[in-house]
Amino acid sequence: MAQHNANLSRIFHALGDPTRRALLQRLGQGALPVSVLAAPTGFALPTVLRHLEVLEQAGLIQTEKQGRTRLCRAVPVTLSVATDWLATVRAEWEARTDRLEEFLATLEDDDDPEPRD
Repeated sequence: MAQHNANLSRIFHALGDPTRRALLQRLGQGALPVSVLAAPTGFALPTVLRHLEVLEQAGLIQTEKQGRTRLCRAVPVTLSVATDWLATVRAEWEARTDRLEEFLATLEDDDDPEPRD
């Protein structure tokens, strides 16, 4: 069984919501104030702030206060934790399906009638 990684769980939890994914995607183009991020969502500011808090707790974004404005920026390196885990799981499953394919090929060979001369 894979070792439990709390940070990985927080990342997938944060990415599991389409609003948070949209916010993160917008931040991929550069840092933005919270008010600019909130505008296209149609949500009240407190709702957007809760989404941003989940993203920040997962380490996917950083926020900083600049005067009266809270600026958000993406932390793309955090996604490497998730992509590394996904790559490992994918490799394991591909190895399993390759072994299954090889096994099924041996079964087909056993079922073939003797070749005729």
